[in-house]
Amino acid sequence: MRIALPNKGRLHDPSVDVLERAGLHLVDGADRQLYAHTVDEDVTVLYARAADIPEYVSDGAADVGITGFDQIREADRDNLVDLLDLEFGECKLVLAAPEDSDVEEPADLHGGTIATEFPNVTRNYLDDEGIDAEITEVSGATELTPHVDIADGIVDITSTGTTLRMNRLEIIDDVLDSSVRLVAREDVAADPKVEQIRMALESVLTAENKRYLMMNVPESQLEAVKDVMPGMGGPTVMDIAGTEDVAVHAVVEEGAVFETINRVKELGASDVLVTEIERLVE
Repeated sequence: MRIALPNKGRLHDPSVDVLERAGLHLVDGADRQLYAHTVDEDVTVLYARAADIPEYVSDGAADVGITGFDQIREADRDNLVDLLDLEFGECKLVLAAPEDSDVEEPADLHGGTIATEFPNVTRNYLDDEGIDAEITEVSGATELTPHVDIADGIVDITSTGTTLRMNRLEIIDDVLDSSVRLVAREDVAADPKVEQIRMALESVLTAENKRYLMMNVPESQLEAVKDVMPGMGGPTVMDIAGTEDVAVHAVVEEGAVFETINRVKELGASDVLVTEIERLVE
């Protein structure tokens, strides 16, 4: 099983990190190499440009890949299955035009020219909006094209909008919301190894913003503590030999830890321990 990962750029480090946190540790392979092995002898990593990963997966060079949804949509391959939103690399593709132009809504670009690095996504958007505009494909510096009379508007990636504002461009409409996804080729999407990889990555996401609480509680106060700290499907309760206390374990949201500890302490809980959770398989 071969996983394609971004070889550089803003998606590289987070993609490697989530794979490591899922237990698929890389045992060799530097960033500039094409391949790396993992602790699972059946799983190897292929490094590729983020934009090329959908094509690599679609054509069989890799079985699954981690890349942006914008790149998946731009590749326009009909044999790819979106398995999991990895919840990082959030950005938007937006339609923008110069602040001092007459373009105030998408329809104002009818008959005009739009520059973009995402011609397929842009064409689908224009077709959906019923806008007949020419698309000029560029390979960089998209935000400059309206100022040198190459285009009337652009479709480009933005996270905060800062670059657009610096170049005196105003967002006219949102074209596509994007984040990093785990994608597989349709013929292997149901493979047990692919499902293992998907589940491992999902367990990392599930564990985020959750904490594991352990404490000793007087048995007489157990029901009251359960009401305070229900956990996921109820806390785990275990007898403690030689005492009248019980051990209570539960998973709680990180934002609820402070209040939960204060409330269980009021009920007589002691030896409260809070730990991070690396993975949580539901």
